[in-house]
Amino acid sequence: MVRVGLAMLQGARHEHVQALGVASKQLGLDVEIVELRTGNQVDDRLDCLVLPGGESTAMRKASQSESLLSALFSWIQEHPQRPVLGTCAGAILLANPGDDMRSFLRAEISRNAWGRQRDSFEADVTLSLETPSAGDFSPHKASRDQFNHQPLPVEISENDREELFPGVFIRAPRFVQSSIDCTPVAFLGEEIVGVLDGQCLALTFHPELTGDYRFHRWLLHQSLLTN
Repeated sequence: MVRVGLAMLQGARHEHVQALGVASKQLGLDVEIVELRTGNQVDDRLDCLVLPGGESTAMRKASQSESLLSALFSWIQEHPQRPVLGTCAGAILLANPGDDMRSFLRAEISRNAWGRQRDSFEADVTLSLETPSAGDFSPHKASRDQFNHQPLPVEISENDREELFPGVFIRAPRFVQSSIDCTPVAFLGEEIVGVLDGQCLALTFHPELTGDYRFHRWLLHQSLLTN
């Protein structure tokens, strides 16, 4: 059993739930997804974390009353061997945790650097991250949850075993290329759009909005290796 902590602050949280569910079945794993809304839900029993996309400033404000972000950052500090996946705004939070905490990434990041919402785009991303292969599994349509939310419908990608990944960039941040001193794992042309620093995997795009679950399989597989 892998226990995944998912920060339920904002953004495509439910799509991450769906992606983790498919990835776990592709790997033949049992997964418990813990939807984290308060700081006291963040404990040592979590095997890994997901920090979803959204709007990083809104996330910081939404977290204040329940101290969720500070608890998540403390958990990452205390468990450097356990994997973390940060997508879009999640990558910003890993690079800039705030409150005089040191960055979890040896890389600087610039918010909304691609432009406004209307400048969002999709493009092929080249990967250099080793991920576990998927088994034969056909996902069913996700049903509505207790809050009447239904994840966006996505199709399983035909490129799942190839080098390219379908990158979805929504008002995306950009890494300051000259500042990167950790392992690049994803490229948009010559530009680095994904990095791995220790067990922190930070992406400036949204893998949860695609039908390609390689990054979520990586997270679950790394959780097994470190427990």
